[in-house]
Amino acid sequence: MSIDLDKPRYDQSTYMGRAQHFLKLTNPLNVFASDKQLDEAKKIVTEFRLDSLSYAHNKPQSRTMGTKYLYDSAFHPDTGENNDTPLDACSAQAPMNTIITGCMITFYKTTSATVFWQWMNQTFNAVVNYTNRSGDAPLPNSQLLASYCAACGGALGTALFLNSKVKKMKNPTLGRFVPFAAVCGANFINIPMMRSGELLNGTPVLTADGQRVGESKTAARTGIALVCVSRVLMALPGMTLTPMATAYATRVGLFRGRQWAAVPFQLFLVGLCVTFATPLCCAIFDQRASLSVGSLEPELQAFMKKNYPKETHVYFNKGL
Repeated sequence: MSIDLDKPRYDQSTYMGRAQHFLKLTNPLNVFASDKQLDEAKKIVTEFRLDSLSYAHNKPQSRTMGTKYLYDSAFHPDTGENNDTPLDACSAQAPMNTIITGCMITFYKTTSATVFWQWMNQTFNAVVNYTNRSGDAPLPNSQLLASYCAACGGALGTALFLNSKVKKMKNPTLGRFVPFAAVCGANFINIPMMRSGELLNGTPVLTADGQRVGESKTAARTGIALVCVSRVLMALPGMTLTPMATAYATRVGLFRGRQWAAVPFQLFLVGLCVTFATPLCCAIFDQRASLSVGSLEPELQAFMKKNYPKETHVYFNKGL
């Protein structure tokens, strides 16, 4: 049976197929893969692509596909570059977001704690947004720095503004939801800013059989909007259900005499939510997004009609 390493193992036209794909891709255990293992995975994938028939004959399919998921968890799909640190990888999403989200919803009452953990969250998100961007065009360092400052400034401003409003309200429970509201607002700033290169220059669009036909700003805007929606939904369970559960547990006296127990309680719930919400929300939209030719820029429409008259849609990597 032939294997196509450029296509996911599971059917991406169905939600369940995409969910299975992202459960493999975001496996937290891949964080512990060494540089040697990642280099070996890249070597195997490269050798397979050069001579797939010979390689597949000597290696079991399950091992080859497992290696490909390890490769995909650390290497950019368009550039083929390894992320600078293990914390950039898809597999780091669950453990890193568990720690950061847990701290954001635990230490939200003081301005200094709010600033620190929102900054930590947006710094991590900025790295993830950049390393998981669509396309292969580099972003100049000056533009990258400006985007990072704008993303962090927007997030901190949102959090501090909401905190100031909540303090004036009679219901203190509302304060527990400020971190989630800030994260929602920040996502719509951070993601576009860290992927501003796509908005300015466009993201690569391909025909159904993978022929690159140009760069589209419309595709970039579409992909970024889809990622913003999935990121908000990804944060929803851990940052809303966990505060509600903690407030209820406190009210019924679960932590009476041991208030410190609220911290591991919250971390456990956040970790549980994030571990499953990350892949399940990534799966909401197909990674290989599509646009009708009629939605493209006029010059790309003209190019498609001239060179690919039978193509009705183009495809692109929406990013994560």
